[in-house]
Amino acid sequence: MSDEPQTPTRSPVRTAPRPADPPPRTAPAAAAASSGTWLTRLLVVGLVLAALNLRPAITSLGALLEEVRTGLHMSGGVAGLLTSVPPLCFAVFGVAAPRLARRFGGAAVVCAGMVAIAVGVAVRPFAGGTPGFLAASALALMGIALSNVLMPVIVKRYFPDRVGTMTGLYSMALALGTSLAAAVTVPLTAALGGGWRAGLGVWAALAVLAVLPWIPVVRDRRASAAAAPAASPAPAADAAPPAGPRVARSRTAWALACFFGLQATGAYITMGWLPQIFRDAGVPAGTAGVLLAVTMVMGVPLAFVIPRVAGRMRQQGPIVVALGLSGLAGYAGLLTAPAAGAWLWAVLLGISNCAFPLALTMIGMRARTGTGVVRLSAFAQCAGYLLSVPGPILVGALYQHSGGWTAPLALMAALIVPQMAAGVLAGRDRTIEDEA
Repeated sequence: MSDEPQTPTRSPVRTAPRPADPPPRTAPAAAAASSGTWLTRLLVVGLVLAALNLRPAITSLGALLEEVRTGLHMSGGVAGLLTSVPPLCFAVFGVAAPRLARRFGGAAVVCAGMVAIAVGVAVRPFAGGTPGFLAASALALMGIALSNVLMPVIVKRYFPDRVGTMTGLYSMALALGTSLAAAVTVPLTAALGGGWRAGLGVWAALAVLAVLPWIPVVRDRRASAAAAPAASPAPAADAAPPAGPRVARSRTAWALACFFGLQATGAYITMGWLPQIFRDAGVPAGTAGVLLAVTMVMGVPLAFVIPRVAGRMRQQGPIVVALGLSGLAGYAGLLTAPAAGAWLWAVLLGISNCAFPLALTMIGMRARTGTGVVRLSAFAQCAGYLLSVPGPILVGALYQHSGGWTAPLALMAALIVPQMAAGVLAGRDRTIEDEA
């Protein structure tokens, strides 16, 4: 038996590869596998809670604007300035969001934004005067501006294969937070004793809740960055884009900025003044808040429908005109029969306000490259928000000096006309790379 065939003759069978043997995991891969599930769930919760907080600071104030004016002894012009603070902050602070994200990370900046919202909303009712109220409002709006810019970046980074789904979820939560604050602020104020300060400050609790899921996300990101090899760092998700087209030379970019700014003007006038228009027409305060909620909630279904329809069309001008005509009909109704047809006017203005998702869709369609989209988005939104600042102030001043809503509503209707003209120009089938 000692003369058996040597082992080499049987080695091909004994050393055949075993299919059950998996390749060894590296430490980063194992860490990613173990933390991926809980991190994904936290990010979904964080995105939803953050989106819920991006409008209540604005719409809750619109529902109680008369009480705030009386309590702080504001004039109509100052109240109009207050309704212009949101777009001004979005234009000013939104520019800083990419730079802050490169320095600290997008998740950390969103987390800080939620903290700023919580502090600003909690402090402003007790700030002790109009200047303090405006400063605390600006703090909350700074957090909203930073988060508003960076949330789509986070969606693209962590959910690259589910961008549409997560964007839809984020948009729905944003519209829900907008309408929820408009609908329940007045009854919630009554339940808390009738004081407008408590009715405004209670929304800080929602922002505090939104901070919690982002804390472990930020810690996980920092831990992953520390564990990454120094010689081969991962590319930054929100790094500065390379050189691209000079957007300011594009007529389409300017048209899109004007369209964005004029639709933002209408949206913030609506959020700031629509409840007061209904209340002055004899509609109860609680019902006026619900009417604003109806206007805002129209954005939930239409935010899904309009971008899909617009994406199938070579030119988006027909949609621009349809939304503008809806706004004109709503303002005409407010002029002639504000109380009798209040629900219809609220629906029509809600449809008109859906020019916002259309503008975002056109930003993506008017540039061929990712760099062009980034530059066009920054240009159109910053220039557009700056353009929208005077509108609410002018409406407040007209309301104060005319003693009624005829002149302000005429102005609001008149602004729809250049909005449609700019939107038709921006909706033409061309890109900024062709023009710039």
